[in-house]
Amino acid sequence: MAAVLRKTQRLRWVFSKPPNPPTFSHFNKPEKNPRIPFSTKASNFPEYEMPTVTWGVTQGRKEKLVSRVIISDYLKSIGIVPDELEGLELPSTVEVMRERVEFLQKIGLTIDDINEYPLMLGCSVRKNTIPVLGYLEKIGIPRARMGEFVKNYPQCLHASVVVELAPVVRHLRGLDVEKQDIGYVLMKYPELLGFKLEGTMSTSIAYLVSIGVNPRDIGPMVTQYPYILGFRVGTVIKPLVDYLVSLGLPKKILARMLEKRAYILGYNLEETVRPNVDCLMSFGVRKEELPSVIAQYPQILGLPLKAKLSSQQYFFNLKLKIDPDGFARVVERMPQVVSLNQNVILKPVDFLLGRGISCDDVGKMIVKCPQLIALQVGLMKNSYYYFKSEMGRPVKELVEFPEYFTYSLESRIKPRYQRLQSKGIRCSLAWFLNCSDQRFEERLKGQYIEAETSGPSFRMGGKLELPGGDVVSEEEDESDDEILYRRTVSL
Repeated sequence: MAAVLRKTQRLRWVFSKPPNPPTFSHFNKPEKNPRIPFSTKASNFPEYEMPTVTWGVTQGRKEKLVSRVIISDYLKSIGIVPDELEGLELPSTVEVMRERVEFLQKIGLTIDDINEYPLMLGCSVRKNTIPVLGYLEKIGIPRARMGEFVKNYPQCLHASVVVELAPVVRHLRGLDVEKQDIGYVLMKYPELLGFKLEGTMSTSIAYLVSIGVNPRDIGPMVTQYPYILGFRVGTVIKPLVDYLVSLGLPKKILARMLEKRAYILGYNLEETVRPNVDCLMSFGVRKEELPSVIAQYPQILGLPLKAKLSSQQYFFNLKLKIDPDGFARVVERMPQVVSLNQNVILKPVDFLLGRGISCDDVGKMIVKCPQLIALQVGLMKNSYYYFKSEMGRPVKELVEFPEYFTYSLESRIKPRYQRLQSKGIRCSLAWFLNCSDQRFEERLKGQYIEAETSGPSFRMGGKLELPGGDVVSEEEDESDDEILYRRTVSL
């Protein structure tokens, strides 16, 4: 009886003692609660947390140490430095590690790429790498560029498709990023896959909408420049917006600029934007004209401006006899001049000089109408020959009204001049060209020729008005800011 009792106690002790549980791994980390009672039920761990089936047999401590030494020697033999793998759980056999290295090489990574982020060797091919790469290919990352993507953001191999990757993609779709553009967006900014949805991604978009950005334009903005999703409002976006508004740029105009050129938000305020604004003023651009300059050419905020302005100012003075003050007026009226190639500038200049116009007069024409230096010479020739052969006017009128070359010959100059001829009206170029179609009809019906006026002037915050008091606008319903933006910015 005593023997039977002792046997029963031994069996009870054996079956009551919890066995050493298997180690479940997510990113190859030990399972947090190792003392789980033995159970015959299916595991509750989702599949992405299960260890790969290629880990090999269960090893004791000594066997693991031996395997680690062997694997480390293998990695060293192919040029991989295993130092960062010290705290990482490695597979039990060299064959498994060789499989991982060869798979990474097949998708386009080199040994140097692996050395940049050796922790990718801790990812199971079957349970980590293949599911992630398959999902990335499904959402638009080309297989041919998969190696480049992993090289730029190797941390994606550790991620869960269901818990981490798919929610980010759904969030991008919720921002109206087109399905076919998801892969393009992630190729430009793969770190998006590691962002928390309730963090910077949401707050940056909310702030942009609050300053007037149309919610429908958020998707195109993100597609064009996905980095805005990573900009913090308090330290990056708001300080830049506040500074530009302080220069006199209305928020509504700024919002329209950002909708079309979201990359402006990537310009560093202290290192680039503020120094460039100071540089413009140092070259003679008036402070009250800064909003106009920025609205017309927002990219000017991010250019290496001092070098460009110095080069162009010297060129204008040397070739066109335009002094620094005249150059500043050119920049105010057409800030794109800072980026124009000097060979491009010389072509229309040479054409005008070839028509017998003096260098001084050409300089005056450019200061008054800088758009001349950006025109196609072929179009200028057609307009000039019509001016000489059909109108029979002196070249002096072109010097006084160089804007003539900026109007379309077929749609404005010819039809309006023919109307004048039919009525026997003799007037200046500015009188019949520098007005809307409606105003031109009113002038033809008038009993007298009104006094000459100069072209429209730009003033931030108000309508574009002629000195005579006539508003130059065919859309009377537009707001002041909309008129200003339409007239000064071509986005």
